[in-house]
Amino acid sequence: MSQQPSAAPAPTSAVATVSERHDWWRDAVIYQVYPRSFADSNGDGMGDLEGVRTRLPYLRDLGVDAVWLSPFYASPQADAGYDVADYRAVDPMFGTLLDADALIRDAHALGLRIIVDLVPNHSSDQYEWFKRALAEGPGSPSRDRYHFRPGKGKNGELPPNDWESIFGGPAWTRVTEPDGTPGEWYLHLFAPEQPDFNWEHPAVGDEFRSILRFWLDMGVDGFRIDVAHGMVKAEGLPDLGSHEQLKLLGNDVMPFFDQDGVHAIYRQWRRILDEYSGERIFVAEAWTPTVERTANYVRPDELHQAFNFQYLGTHWDAEELRTVIDRTLDAMRPVGAPATWVLSNHDVTRHATRFANPAGLGTQIRLAGDRELGLRRARAATLLMLALPGSAYVYQGEELGLPDVVDLPDEVRQDPAYFRGAGQDGFRDGCRVPIPWTREGSSYGFGDGGSWLPQPAGWGELSVEAQTGEPGSTLELYREALAVRRSTADLGAGDAVEWLRAPEGVVAFRRGDFVCVANTTGESVAVPAHGRVLLASGEITETAGEAKVPADTTVWWTRA
Repeated sequence: MSQQPSAAPAPTSAVATVSERHDWWRDAVIYQVYPRSFADSNGDGMGDLEGVRTRLPYLRDLGVDAVWLSPFYASPQADAGYDVADYRAVDPMFGTLLDADALIRDAHALGLRIIVDLVPNHSSDQYEWFKRALAEGPGSPSRDRYHFRPGKGKNGELPPNDWESIFGGPAWTRVTEPDGTPGEWYLHLFAPEQPDFNWEHPAVGDEFRSILRFWLDMGVDGFRIDVAHGMVKAEGLPDLGSHEQLKLLGNDVMPFFDQDGVHAIYRQWRRILDEYSGERIFVAEAWTPTVERTANYVRPDELHQAFNFQYLGTHWDAEELRTVIDRTLDAMRPVGAPATWVLSNHDVTRHATRFANPAGLGTQIRLAGDRELGLRRARAATLLMLALPGSAYVYQGEELGLPDVVDLPDEVRQDPAYFRGAGQDGFRDGCRVPIPWTREGSSYGFGDGGSWLPQPAGWGELSVEAQTGEPGSTLELYREALAVRRSTADLGAGDAVEWLRAPEGVVAFRRGDFVCVANTTGESVAVPAHGRVLLASGEITETAGEAKVPADTTVWWTRA
C-alpha cells in the first residue's frame, strides 16, 4: 500500500559509523525531532526526512548523542502519524525509505544515533488488517486481531463497557457490517481512527517482531515505544465504574493501562534487540501511577529507559524537585536502569510557558504567563536537569527558549483531541509550531513554502541564526552546558546525588568534584562558593567565598 521503492535499502551498520561508547544510553542526551515541524526541504509547508538530514550537523554541533524521530510512517494523519497504515513505509509527505536510509547513514557518520517511534498499541483504521476485519464481518479470524465485541442493550446499541477514550468520548465505535446493518463495536483508547490491537492474538506479536527486525536491519539504534503501558488489557475487559476516567490516569492501575502482561512482550523484544550489535535500545513511554511501577519496564531483561513523567510534571519548587529526584533514583537503582529526565515534548506545553504560569495548571495550558519569568526558570531548570545522573531528553526548540504558541486561531488547529472536547484540552498544537532557523523568510528558514501551523510574529528573533554566537543566548547556554556535561567525568551516568545544606527554596547537591545549586525562589540567595564556576543560567557574583545567586538561577561549580 506504500508508495515506496520495491526493495528496502541495504542494511547499515550502526557500530561501523557512530562513535564507540559502552553503555552510551546511560548518560545520553537525546534530542526529539517532530519531523513535520523541524525542517521542510521541498517547500510544501511540511517538514520531512530530507529536511531533518540537512540539519543533522546542527544537532551534532549542539552536542546531543542521539535523535529520536516522532512517527514518519505511512499514515492518514488522523493523529499526526500515530495512526500507522504501514509500519514498513515512509509517508510520502515525509519522503521515502531511501530518505530514511540516507538520514540514518548521515547521522551515523556524524556520530549521532537514530531512535524511531514504534506504535504497537493501535494501528490506523486504514491498516490492511483492520480493513479486512471490517470486510469479513463478525466471527472472522481477522477481527480477533483487534478488540471487536457485541454491544450491550436490547439491540446492541450500547458500548461493550464503560471505558473512555483518552481523546474524549467512549473508547468504542460501532461498525456498519458488510450487509449494511449496525454491528459490533471495536475498542480504540485514542481516536476512532486508531483501533487497538488484541495482543492476545499470536499474529500481532509475530508482526511486530518482524517490524522490529525490518528497522534494525535498516540501522536504527533503538525504538521509543508509544503507549508502552497500553498493549495488554485486563481479562474480560471489565467496567471501570467511573465516568471521569481521565482524572484517574497516572493515579491508578487501569484495566487498559499498565497491566502486568506487557512485560512478557518486552522480554521477547529484548531478546531480538540483543541479537544486534551496537547497543541498540528501547525507550518506554509508560504512564504509570508511580515511578516504582515505571521501574518494572526497565528491569535488566526488558527495556533500557522509561520516560520520567513524574519529573516532567513537577513544579519549579525545591522541595518537590528533591522529592521526585530521590524517588526516581531510589526506584531505578534496584533494577540497574538509568534515570531519565525530561521537561518538554510534543504532547505538553513547553516548559518555558508552563513555568511562566502559576503552579497547578497542569501540563497543557493556554496562557502565555510571564514570558521573562518563564524563560529564566526554563534555563535554570535545564541546567538542573542536565546535572542529574542518567539520561536527559531535549525537545526540539527548547534550546531556543521557545514558548508555546498559545494564541493559535481555532480554525488552524489540528490536534484531534481539540475536536473531541470531552477529552484532553487539545492544545498540543502550541508546542508543535515549526521552529525558526533564520531571522527572516516566509517561515523563518523552516522552508520556502510557509508552515503547516502559523508561526508568530517575532519568531525570527528566537531563531538559530539570531542566537548563534550571541553571549548569554539560550542556544549558547545549551551548547555550553552539553559540552561541559560531556567533558566532566562527574556528570551524566550514575545513580545518586549527595544533597548539601542549602537555604529554603534552594536545591544543592554534589557529585564528586561537581556541585549544582538551583535557586527556585523569587529572590537572590547567598550560598557558599563551591569552587570554580563552570556555568550559570544567570549572572552571579562571588565575594569572600560566598556567591549571590539570583532568583530562578542554577549554577554549576567544580572543585577540580
